[in-house]
Amino acid sequence: MDYTIRKAKPNDMSKVLDLIKELALFEREVNAVEVSVEQLEKDGFGAAPKFTCFVGEINGTIEGMALVYYRYSTWKGHVLHLEDLIVSEAKRGSGLGTKLLDQVVVFAHDMGVKRISWEVLDWNKDAIRFYENKGAKVMRDWDVVQLNETGIKNYLSKL
Repeated sequence: MDYTIRKAKPNDMSKVLDLIKELALFEREVNAVEVSVEQLEKDGFGAAPKFTCFVGEINGTIEGMALVYYRYSTWKGHVLHLEDLIVSEAKRGSGLGTKLLDQVVVFAHDMGVKRISWEVLDWNKDAIRFYENKGAKVMRDWDVVQLNETGIKNYLSKL
């Protein structure tokens, strides 16, 4: 197969959003996606980009993406967060996920970060196996903690 991994462009965001929605369906959260193409374009390519996105093409068609952004660790300093690495269901197992992860690791190294972190659902055994085979450590003793938009409003209403 003819793979191309490259930084995304604004006009790629429609296909990126399609991949995000496909992931949400796979993760049984189909109604959770609120982001729009316009927001992705603004947030990723405006005056102060909030993320970097790489797309993976097979034979000229976008079939995968990896979206990363910087974080700061009080223990490590400058780190990179991999928000999502998505390969279309039809192309899983093709090697595209490896190529995208390779690009993320090269990017992180070039930026001098001390760590790359991300989450994986505990029931997604294929993804866990994929990441562990690449040398990643899945930290099963940590839980993800979030306040969603409603939670934020409820919290603030009690101040």
